[in-house]
Amino acid sequence: MRTRDDLTVPDLSGRRAVVTGASDGVGLGIAARLAAAGAEVVMPVRNARKGEAAAATIRARHPGARLSLRTLDLSSLASVEAFGDELRSEGAPVHVLVNNAGVMTPPDRQETADGFELQLGTNHLGHFALTAHLLPLLRAGRARITSQTSIAARRGAIDWTDPNAERRYDGMRAYRASKIAVGLFALELARRSASAGWGVTSMLSHPGVAPTSLLAARPEVGRAGDTRGVRVIRALSRRGLVVGTVETAPLPALLAVTSPEARNGGFYGPQWPGNLGGPPGEQRLWAPLRSAEEAARVWALSERLTRVAFA
Repeated sequence: MRTRDDLTVPDLSGRRAVVTGASDGVGLGIAARLAAAGAEVVMPVRNARKGEAAAATIRARHPGARLSLRTLDLSSLASVEAFGDELRSEGAPVHVLVNNAGVMTPPDRQETADGFELQLGTNHLGHFALTAHLLPLLRAGRARITSQTSIAARRGAIDWTDPNAERRYDGMRAYRASKIAVGLFALELARRSASAGWGVTSMLSHPGVAPTSLLAARPEVGRAGDTRGVRVIRALSRRGLVVGTVETAPLPALLAVTSPEARNGGFYGPQWPGNLGGPPGEQRLWAPLRSAEEAARVWALSERLTRVAFA
C-alpha cells in the first residue's frame, strides 16, 4: 500500500504487531497502516473506551482489520508485567513492536505508580520493561522494533544526578531527557541484540512535528487547554509549511518496521530541512544520542529502576 509520500508497506499477513499508544494520534495511524497491510495488530491501551473508538475507526477504513484490544498502563510496572505475562501465555511470536506511547510536558511534576517522574516512567521505563517482558516472543518472531523519540531530543541531556527530576522540575527539560533515554535505549538494544544473537532488529524513529494530540488539551496530565504551540503547528500543517501532517507523522516508524532497507541501529525521520516534516528516510543521529557509553549507562539505570532484566 502507498501513501502520497510513496511509502510502501509490504504484505504483513500472518504477522503480529504490538503498537503502544494506538488509541489516538501517531499510534492510531501506525496501527491502521499495519492492519491494512494484513497484520494482526495488538492495541494495548489504558483507556478502554478510547481503544474501542480507535478500533472502530480502523475497522471502518479497513473492514477486514484484525485487531486485539488489551489493557496496558505504561506508568505502572505491574500493568506492564501483566500485559507481558498475558502475551507470553498465548505463545504467539511478535514480529513488530512499536514503542510509541508517551506523555509530554505536564506543567507540574507528576509521578507514576512506581514513584518515577511521569515522563521518564511512561515514555522510557515503561517501554524498557515492556520490551524485556516480550523478549522471548520478539526473538521467536525475529522482530523489528522501533522506539519513538522526539525532535525535542536534538538537544539537552540526562541529569544523572537527578534523573527523576526530584530536586528541580521543568516539563520540557524532563521531556527531552525521557526522549533521549528512549533513543539511547533503542540503540543499545540494537548493539546487544547483534552481540548476543537475539535476532531482533532495533531502530529509532521520530514523527517530526505534526498536529497530533500530544500537545493538545490533556486534562489527565494537568493541561486544560491546547498549547499555543499546537495551534501554530495546526496552522502551518494546513498550509503545507515546514511541519508534517497527521498522515505523514506515522511514516518514519512504519519505514523502520516494514522496509527491508531499514537496518539495525538505524534512525528514521522526516526529510524536509530541520526534519520537522516531509517524506521519511534515514538521518544522522542527533548529538545527545551518539554516545555508546551513555547508552550503556541508560540501560544499567533502567534495569536498576525497573528491576527488570533482559534475559
